[in-house]
Amino acid sequence: MVELAERWGLEAVIPAGITGRVMKTEGLLVVAQGLPVPIGSVVSLERRTGSPIEGEVIGFDDSRTLVFPLGPVEGLRRGDAVRLRASARRIRVGRELLGRVVDARGRVIDPPGTPFLDDRVAVHKSPPPATDRPRIDTGLSTGVRALDALLTCGKGQRLGIFAGSGVGKSVLLGMMARYTAADVNVIALVGERGREVNEFLQRDLGPDGRARSTVVVATGDEPAVLRVQAAYTATAIAEYFAARGNDVLFMMDSVTRFAMAQREIGLAAGEPPTTRGYPPSVYALLPRLVERAGRTPRGSITAFYSVLVEGDDPNEPISDAVRGLLDGHVFLSRELAAAGHYPAIDVLSSISRLMNDIASPEHLEAARQVRRLLAAYRDHADLISIGAYRSGSNRLVDAAIALKPDIDAFLQQAVTERATAEETTARLRSLQAAIERQLGPTPQSSPAASSSGGEPTRETRGETA
Repeated sequence: MVELAERWGLEAVIPAGITGRVMKTEGLLVVAQGLPVPIGSVVSLERRTGSPIEGEVIGFDDSRTLVFPLGPVEGLRRGDAVRLRASARRIRVGRELLGRVVDARGRVIDPPGTPFLDDRVAVHKSPPPATDRPRIDTGLSTGVRALDALLTCGKGQRLGIFAGSGVGKSVLLGMMARYTAADVNVIALVGERGREVNEFLQRDLGPDGRARSTVVVATGDEPAVLRVQAAYTATAIAEYFAARGNDVLFMMDSVTRFAMAQREIGLAAGEPPTTRGYPPSVYALLPRLVERAGRTPRGSITAFYSVLVEGDDPNEPISDAVRGLLDGHVFLSRELAAAGHYPAIDVLSSISRLMNDIASPEHLEAARQVRRLLAAYRDHADLISIGAYRSGSNRLVDAAIALKPDIDAFLQQAVTERATAEETTARLRSLQAAIERQLGPTPQSSPAASSSGGEPTRETRGETA
């Protein structure tokens, strides 16, 4: 019986009879009295007219229970019953979720109807112990040439995609979903505009990407609790597939809207605001969310979390906090996007912290040489653009100018273009050969010197001794 209860989530249900009463409303909250249930419980606000409203318990204040309703509260009256439905959220999962769109509660919302799902998982779980995590030593192809060549990521790595609005985050996520070597995609769209959901499904994801993807959606008009819930629901689905031996590519757009939703909940519950109004609970939840991704003894969850950089400021609170939690960051540049360079990845500002552990020494050396030229061109861009740079004064800059079209062609990729790992490696080696023809062969550097990011050295800046 215990195994059957755990399978169907019966342990999360408390017998009927625990009922409170609506005492009052405070802003977005409904305050109930006489309802001794745990935080995170699912309750039903039973109106005298109209259907019941689902709510979630988010806190307490003395003998009062704070409930965040998940729907409009019109028609709710003082004294209406608040009845416990479950003490914790669980969702139905199964292989049949591939190709489907689900809401924050885990319910399939796209046609043709709800499939039969024979497993259940808890939405809120603790991250696995640090000592149970295998070392990340195998690369995962994303199908995006700039990432695979210069920001190589591994199975179980967690990276952030940092960009302002309209710079191409959704398009980049769609390309990875279509072209990745991962077995399964799980995509969380948190706080998106309703219009953009179908655009992402049909234009960015496409039939090929959608066939092996589960998309979890909570649009911006939904209550804050559901927007937060969508991130946890998507993570739980990714954990389900990884536990069955799959390599999962998990993508969440965006962490910033997840943090904004939690800010709304925290402030409503009476938390004190800190930097830019974010309460302490936001900074407590972020590591608990991202730490659930990673490599497991059976499978892996390679995670890309998009971060909407407010005001294009990479040091705003959420960007700064998330950058410190992840295993690398990919910055998208508004200047590159404006120049028609897509994907608009700013290679020199981005880093993959595990690239040195994953890529071969030959790959690292080729990537280092490309970075040297990019850094040299960037540092002399003003002189080059106004015609003040004199050819022959710096060999590295001369090579950067000569090979700039080839490097740009390598880093740019059409949305419809698939870049396999073999093709990317071949083109990177070809580019390295062109660089060596301009500069002559360079000695192999140590893995530590072949950094996948960080500040340029004196040599990469093109300075002479």
